[in-house]
Amino acid sequence: MASAHFVTSCFWLSVSLLLACPVTSLAQVATPPKAPPVAPVRPVEDDYHGTEVTDPYRYMEKQEDPEVQAWFKGQNDFTRSALAAIPGRDRLLARIEELDESVPRVFAERLPGDLYILSKRNPGDEVDRLYVHKGLKGRDELLVDPQKITLSTSIQGKGKNAIAGWAISNDAKYITFGVTPGGAERDNEWHVMEIATGRETGDVIAGVGFFPFLPNWLPDNRSFVYSRLQKLSPGAPASEIMQKVRVYRHVLGRDTEKDEPVFGFEAVPSIAVDPVQYAGAQTQPDTDYALATLGTVAPNPTFYVGSANKIGKEPMEWRKVASPEDRVGQMAVHGGDLYAMTFKNASRYQVIRIDARTLDIASAEVVVPRSDAVVTGIQPALDALYVTLRDGGVGRLLRVPYGPRPKSEEVPLPVQGSVSIVTDPRLSGAQVFMTSWTSTFRDFIYDPATRQMTETGFQAVGPHDRPDDIESVEVKVTSYDGTKVPLSIIHPKGMRLDGTNPTFLKGYGAYGFSYDPYYDPTDVAWYEQGGVQAICHVRGGGEYGEDWHLAGKGATKPNTWKDFIACAQYLIDNKYTSPARLGGEGVSAGGILIGRAITERPDLFAAAIDDVGMSDALRFETSAGGGQNVSEFGSTKTKEGFAALFAMSSYDHVEFKARYPAILLTTGMNDPRVDSWQMGKMTARLQAATASGKPVLLRVDYAGGHAGIGSTQKQRREKQADDWSFLLWQFGVLAFQPRETAKVSQ
Repeated sequence: MASAHFVTSCFWLSVSLLLACPVTSLAQVATPPKAPPVAPVRPVEDDYHGTEVTDPYRYMEKQEDPEVQAWFKGQNDFTRSALAAIPGRDRLLARIEELDESVPRVFAERLPGDLYILSKRNPGDEVDRLYVHKGLKGRDELLVDPQKITLSTSIQGKGKNAIAGWAISNDAKYITFGVTPGGAERDNEWHVMEIATGRETGDVIAGVGFFPFLPNWLPDNRSFVYSRLQKLSPGAPASEIMQKVRVYRHVLGRDTEKDEPVFGFEAVPSIAVDPVQYAGAQTQPDTDYALATLGTVAPNPTFYVGSANKIGKEPMEWRKVASPEDRVGQMAVHGGDLYAMTFKNASRYQVIRIDARTLDIASAEVVVPRSDAVVTGIQPALDALYVTLRDGGVGRLLRVPYGPRPKSEEVPLPVQGSVSIVTDPRLSGAQVFMTSWTSTFRDFIYDPATRQMTETGFQAVGPHDRPDDIESVEVKVTSYDGTKVPLSIIHPKGMRLDGTNPTFLKGYGAYGFSYDPYYDPTDVAWYEQGGVQAICHVRGGGEYGEDWHLAGKGATKPNTWKDFIACAQYLIDNKYTSPARLGGEGVSAGGILIGRAITERPDLFAAAIDDVGMSDALRFETSAGGGQNVSEFGSTKTKEGFAALFAMSSYDHVEFKARYPAILLTTGMNDPRVDSWQMGKMTARLQAATASGKPVLLRVDYAGGHAGIGSTQKQRREKQADDWSFLLWQFGVLAFQPRETAKVSQ
């Protein structure tokens, strides 16, 4: 999370799907509405390369229109009344709260001098706070409480403040931290604070937007580089919001309006930059080499190398080290070497070493060769390069000594599950974070001198963190074309396979993002209902490397939802559940997965949850992040792109009088990634079309953003309770059946 280490993250992570969701309060509506408001039909005809497509709700894209806002409010009022009428919801929420409050949740970053920065949420806290901790046995000293940070007047009132990342100066004197109000990521602000005194310096940078880049401190420890959105003129189209991104240098105490661009759009005369490309720069405390990147959501941006000491001080040269054709996803520095993670001629990635003086990538040495395991990350420490891998769904860690022809060493791991690491190039070893489907997040420090893994103790073990009555199983499901698709199934031990178990099937399948093992103690509330959770690792993800991603991207996107359908059928055929007790979920880009699954096979599901989902794929390109996503989904500007987008557009595949399952759609009005009109249009079309008599509900969070980013714990818990009680209601579970079921769809 912090920038003390120097690794360029893959661009697609900035738009991936995130596992928490936006929420809204369930206060009782004074007079519960008897039905949701009906959306007027005002057809717009579009001609895409000779194909006519009718859009009945185009006007909803003007979200600021009072009529549209009134419709959204009416929908939300109705949804709130319907969910509040579920008898078991409040009890389920109380249990989720109890589980969630059972122990503090902590993420710690190790720094030189035996110093730690902790992101911590204690029981009773609404959001995480930042703390300073001296040594493993030291005391927590509060550093940043985001609720007490004053934001610019123009963005106040959008919701509660939350931390949006941080970066520590190389001398550990200053911390730059981001604050997001109510998940409104485009309104992120960077603030600077003295760590020793806890006083803000007065340096505030507003309107930075969201990127896969945190601020990076420069060697003088008085300045840093950061990426920022362009300032738009009034009336500019939404599609320009995320364009023409630049990297700026800020000097402490200087007016931020005088910050000069040092990289990005029209910042370096010798480097032509497409307006849709993101731009970022990263530095590292043990080297003068700085990296800069240009790219979109594609996993292979362009990389440049420059001098960190020269940034903003004198004319400098950014030298290109890797083009998109080199297929480099991440890059790190040690001494005079650059280490790159590349999928060129290696779908599951390999690691190469490049001489930073010559930048001759063609003659780079392979230091971690391609194998059946997928390389997922590289990070430099003082003693070696540490490399994470995914091997058959299980995380692995390699220690790769620096220098030519290194012999990699496997680091034994104490947990079988997913693994992530944080390193500091000034410190030996690595922080190792592990979790599994049945065990919560654990934090270790690996000491290469003793080859020992020591648990830090920052994350205490709660009573529900390692349950012994829950188990997981991994299977391979044969999809429609014979492809074997991994399916993870988590359920109570001793559960009978009789087709009656409430089952929640999840999937994503975009950007090469992988659904790695993860467990949260609040999941216990679902398992206590006899519930099953299953994760379908569909094509479009990165479980098997870039080939797996390409097999569910653009024209091959149908594989994503067809894999999901195959996994649903497997759960039914093997008696884990039945169509009457099966629910499906997709989040963000996973809206394509769930939307096309229910429009293609509505008979398989009793209910579906479409969280902040991309539904109208043909119009996504017109939104703020649309241009950056063309590389993943396609463009309507080409015939081939239109064909791919139309195939994945669930909005355009809703059929009149089809018998759709019950559907809960959610959106956050501060969402900068998937505009609320996507969920609004999908809701309106489903409500008008469905003949099943099952509810189609739209849940709106007026103080939330995208997929839970910036949400409070209260919001997340209420969303979780709503999701699960909605499913259990639709599954016919007795404790969740309203005494009088009102008509909740048209």
